[in-house]
Amino acid sequence: MENVEKYFDLVDQHQQKFIETLREVVAIPSVSGDVTKRAEVVRMGEWVQARWEALGATCKRVDPGKQTVDGATIDLPPVILGQYGNDANKKTVLVYGHYDVQPALLEDGWETDPFTLVEKEDGRLVGRGSTDDKGPILGWLLCAETHKEAGIDFPVNLKFCFEGMEESGSEGLDAIIVAEADKWFSGTDVVCISDNYWLGKNKPCLTHGLRGVSYFHLQVEGPGADLHSGVFGGTVHEPMVDLVHLLAKLVDNKGRIQVPGIYDQVMAVTDDEEKTYEGLEFSHAALATDLKNDVIIHADERDTLKHRWRYPTLSIHGVEGAFYASGDKTVIPAKVRGKFSLRTVPNMEPAKVAELVTKYLNDEFAKLGSKNKMTVIETHGGRWWYSSPKHPNFVAGARATEKVYGVKPDLTREGGSIPVTLTFEENLNVNVLLLPMGAADDGAHSINEKIDKRNYIQGIKVMGAYLHEIAQTDLTAV
Repeated sequence: MENVEKYFDLVDQHQQKFIETLREVVAIPSVSGDVTKRAEVVRMGEWVQARWEALGATCKRVDPGKQTVDGATIDLPPVILGQYGNDANKKTVLVYGHYDVQPALLEDGWETDPFTLVEKEDGRLVGRGSTDDKGPILGWLLCAETHKEAGIDFPVNLKFCFEGMEESGSEGLDAIIVAEADKWFSGTDVVCISDNYWLGKNKPCLTHGLRGVSYFHLQVEGPGADLHSGVFGGTVHEPMVDLVHLLAKLVDNKGRIQVPGIYDQVMAVTDDEEKTYEGLEFSHAALATDLKNDVIIHADERDTLKHRWRYPTLSIHGVEGAFYASGDKTVIPAKVRGKFSLRTVPNMEPAKVAELVTKYLNDEFAKLGSKNKMTVIETHGGRWWYSSPKHPNFVAGARATEKVYGVKPDLTREGGSIPVTLTFEENLNVNVLLLPMGAADDGAHSINEKIDKRNYIQGIKVMGAYLHEIAQTDLTAV
């Protein structure tokens, strides 16, 4: 692995140059959720394409279509597809990332201008998009550029898919992946995504599972208009009373879902899975500090992780149509809509989840004897994703991570969802590895988002080492 060590040395020499490159892209306010910034999102995509083409990559700009916002129709940002290298004797790795970011304003509480990368004395590189996801997508580019500068043969063919709408629902992306599965993406051996985070702050990890999400609206409607509580209280069936009763029936205060049959589809815990919880960088003390209060349900740390990663959960998010402003208002709302979601896990099927939830709520509503009308509406049913950490793609990722950090990475799952993971796996029929660069405290989507200099520089090394490991790995040994 002489070439890998040579690559590492050059990465170390270029640390400040790499930080300046990150500073350059952080300065582009590519906020996909703000239509006034749409031109900046496009500019960021064009920056990515131009830089790769300057390196010698072949790129294809795909326009996902149009988007209607507040009555106006505008173009969606381009998806940048690319290929660097086309050697039939090499394996082909597809990497995904996104070049758009969340909104950020100085007055939100940022210590500094969010679109000016600031290097702090403690090693934090603070700026919007530094960790989510501009640092990681730069990592792949800088990895390729460094190999070329060092005269090291690039170990694989690298394909990439970088989008500009991830923070706004990845509108149009799935259709492009489906359409290009047997075209641009043809010949892909494995996929690698760097768009999530370590479990803790010090120890790297590989992620092999994500929960799905099924989102529901629970609507209760009664009178034709809002009513005065002094006149009609106690004389009519109040929609809010029915709604609160039904929401309270969904989950208890220990997090146990009350819907009959909901746990029947959940995959049993195996001995191999139990071993993955050993030695993880996780503690209740650290979690309580992050929460700024100890409101943790479970006494055992392993149980906390299981309920975050591998058991279904139900959360109640809010009520639409009810009075919520400051002050007092004695109104009986005529129609209210509660919103809740279930995070689903292997082997739960969204259709079955919706069936069980709807039946349970209909049964509970019938018990109330109310004259109001109740409707259950499923607005989203995204599936979970799970991969074996023993797959050769993960083995390569683990070896690369250990080579850089000197420790075996934690094998983790996450409670959230990255839908594109499943889209790639199902349409390309290849294994997908989640290889995070940032740490748990990076504050993606929050004020003072950062990536630590250590994670950024070492992460670029991991990416290079991973590609070299893939080149030498038998991907058929599953």
